[in-house]
Amino acid sequence: MPNQSVPLDSPARRRLPPLLRRSWYGLNQAFRRRIAHTGVTPDQFTVMRSLREGDPQGMTQRDLTQAMSSDPNTVASLLERMEAAAWVDRRRHETDGRAYRIRLLAAGEAKYEEVRELAVGLQAEVLAVLPEAERERFLEQLELVSYACREAAEAGARQAR
Repeated sequence: MPNQSVPLDSPARRRLPPLLRRSWYGLNQAFRRRIAHTGVTPDQFTVMRSLREGDPQGMTQRDLTQAMSSDPNTVASLLERMEAAAWVDRRRHETDGRAYRIRLLAAGEAKYEEVRELAVGLQAEVLAVLPEAERERFLEQLELVSYACREAAEAGARQAR
């Protein structure tokens, strides 16, 4: 165990930002390479998964942006390309005239299923470095860290106002 008197940002300690960045970058690159032949990007897969797991009537762009932990411009650009590929459609929201409901179309469902197998396989491969009995606990802890990061970002946004 590292000496607790050593600062959190010391090179002598494991540091959260570089570990999260290396993990995310490595996972994203591995996934991108494994699915390149499908014509789907990791972000597009995340859109598809979010729509599959979201409201069956479709999600608003705002809800999708939050579900993906992304920004509105990135999601808008993704949706334009996915709509052109006939993977999603956007229809006016029934009660909010400014919003659209985004739904996954049949072609998007088929692409999702094709890529899902590769995603699940990669996740299993990566988590295999941990003892099986510790994997779920690790994911629970990582979820707590992700919530704390989101809260810190929201608190920073409130302070900036």
